[in-house]
Amino acid sequence: MSREDIIALFARRDAAWKARDAHALTASHSVNGVVVSPTGGVLEGREEIQRVYDLWFSAFPDFTFTPEDLLIDGSRAVQIANVSGSHSGDFFGVPATGRRVSFACALVVSVENGEVVHERRILDFTGVLIQIGVLKAKPR
Repeated sequence: MSREDIIALFARRDAAWKARDAHALTASHSVNGVVVSPTGGVLEGREEIQRVYDLWFSAFPDFTFTPEDLLIDGSRAVQIANVSGSHSGDFFGVPATGRRVSFACALVVSVENGEVVHERRILDFTGVLIQIGVLKAKPR
């Protein structure tokens, strides 16, 4: 894939994030794609990948994904983004708290034939759990 093709793929994904369109995001992954995520473990295949997109969008209906940087090297890319939303639905068994979360994340992606074949999501999941009140920060 050319650099321009990868930029176009991420532009489609950015539009899907903005629309909170789990189906469109899932379709950007290959049928046998893999996502490694602190919120879902190792997800193999579109069905599992979509399950976690759906989980985030149902738990945080005002979910926003704001891309900051896109770094491309051959068939690999890293997207840095800021994420925010209000915890308004069940999130891994935690009922809605109404609390707002905000965090930075990095998506490390390998692309083949116009699709994401592997994605590693890097984010402070412990920080997310602290923000929704599941965990308490240790006092200094």
